[in-house]
Amino acid sequence: MKDHTLLNEKYRPKTLNEFVGNEAIKTKIQKYLDQDDIQNFIFYSNSGTGKTTLAKIIINELDCDYLFLNASDERGIETIREKVAGFASTASFKSLKVVVLDEADFLPLASQGLLRNVIETFSRSTRFILTCNFIERIMDPLQSRCQVLKITPPSKSEVAKHLSNILDSENIKSEIKDIATITNQHYPDIRKMLNTIQLSTNDNILTLDKTVLISSNYINEILKELSKKTPNYRNLRQILIDSGVKDFEELYRTLFDKASTYASGREGSVAIILNEHLYQSNFRIDKEINISSCLYKIIDIKKPQVI
Repeated sequence: MKDHTLLNEKYRPKTLNEFVGNEAIKTKIQKYLDQDDIQNFIFYSNSGTGKTTLAKIIINELDCDYLFLNASDERGIETIREKVAGFASTASFKSLKVVVLDEADFLPLASQGLLRNVIETFSRSTRFILTCNFIERIMDPLQSRCQVLKITPPSKSEVAKHLSNILDSENIKSEIKDIATITNQHYPDIRKMLNTIQLSTNDNILTLDKTVLISSNYINEILKELSKKTPNYRNLRQILIDSGVKDFEELYRTLFDKASTYASGREGSVAIILNEHLYQSNFRIDKEINISSCLYKIIDIKKPQVI
């Protein structure tokens, strides 16, 4: 009978030893686990690098009661007041309680302020683990009450080896160039890599279709167009359409990191545009329209200023 389990779930690390990389952080966490206690943590990094997995490993290895919430779905003050504070205030037969707030950078400042108070009020019995992609969205008073740890992804070569081992375990035939394409396309998001492998495998053979091959290079094509003295918006729209990509978080991050290469002297304006549209993308059904608007505004600020 064919196994329909998602590869991402099947090969999710279950212990610290299985978690790839971040040896110093693993050593630090293991010392706390040996004492059956932890500090409050904030794990931050790009999507798919293991923040949530690491949080789940911790609560699985502790003898604790826990509450797991995704802050992108439950971000209001009532969630902090009723669910988080309510959980922290209830009696427990375990010596420790842990609250995990996944994607905590979605919490508005008012909710973050209340969360800070909850952390202080229940510091004797409850620990908190927050994960986020953008640490700058977490207010300083909240950061100061946690150990802030950046989760560093494994190198591309380590990831490619990891993917190759999974393919061997699943008896999936593949070519090195396809593994390299998937790695380069989605790095450092291992979750997306495994999803791509699963979607591209038929009869135990990995075959990348044209859409996957095109999308692997679309960010470089967008940067190339934006770097022109007069970027063409229609060209950018066509690149987006041809890529077939529906999640543009990696593009937003690259546009921010590479702003000096295509908008020298206007990096601040680019950052403001990217921040606005990245936030809006969380509430837009059609994310392609949102990123298209973002690119149009970037083109606009590159135009010579008329005095």
